[in-house]
Amino acid sequence: MFSWLKPSPLLDANEQQWLLDTFLWAYEHFDGDYFLNHSPLVLPTNEFFAGRSTSVAQMATQVFAQVKEHAGLQAWPIELVEPNQAAPQNFPLMQFAGRLRGDAAVLQHSTGSVMVSYNPQQINQPQDLIASFAQTFARVMIYQTRQLPPGGEEFVNAATEVIASFFGFGVMLSNTVYQFRGGCGKCYNPYANRSSDLSEQQHVFLLALFCVIKGEQHAAKHLKGHLRGYFKKATKDLKLLANQSADPLLLSLISEERA
Repeated sequence: MFSWLKPSPLLDANEQQWLLDTFLWAYEHFDGDYFLNHSPLVLPTNEFFAGRSTSVAQMATQVFAQVKEHAGLQAWPIELVEPNQAAPQNFPLMQFAGRLRGDAAVLQHSTGSVMVSYNPQQINQPQDLIASFAQTFARVMIYQTRQLPPGGEEFVNAATEVIASFFGFGVMLSNTVYQFRGGCGKCYNPYANRSSDLSEQQHVFLLALFCVIKGEQHAAKHLKGHLRGYFKKATKDLKLLANQSADPLLLSLISEERA
């Protein structure tokens, strides 16, 4: 009788299920153990992105190296090139021993390096630059493991965003889905914005999922103001889900004991 009094969930059932399925797919194929034991919640602070730069190229190089390290891809042969040096390339064949990420990942063999570049327009919008690098690294991992996400090849672009959130970059991903133009047209640069297949609500749901699993408490204060309500609702939705899901892996990850 009083169902109209119940608050609606942040996402509809189909959206929520695909995000959960894809996050679990990332956990199973992209080193879930590293995620549980080593992946930090990466924040847009000096703790994670320290250092000063005197040029566009130097800043891009610093951010690239920091994102690569926070993602646990230190051993991967991924190199940054200037935009004017970017060119089509064949993806190299790689073979790792041990784990895929972190200090335990050992590159045994590679037929070359993956060359990636950056958008110079994003230098003044560092959260966009960080999120873009994280997505690029996620795409490299998909190509390397040859594992398609739930739904198949047409969902690869969206899956790169899920993996980037799984890496720990959910705050920056959520903050850069939409850029408000403001009152000054000269201050708005559409070419600097990160393109996103997922909505703000979907990204915040993924961020909340990461935080519930990892027991993180510091994400909300780093989100844009209008996203904090989404985060609170997503966290409540996930705690309800912990009592309803029949998926044993999901249950083990979001259980009250772990959170």
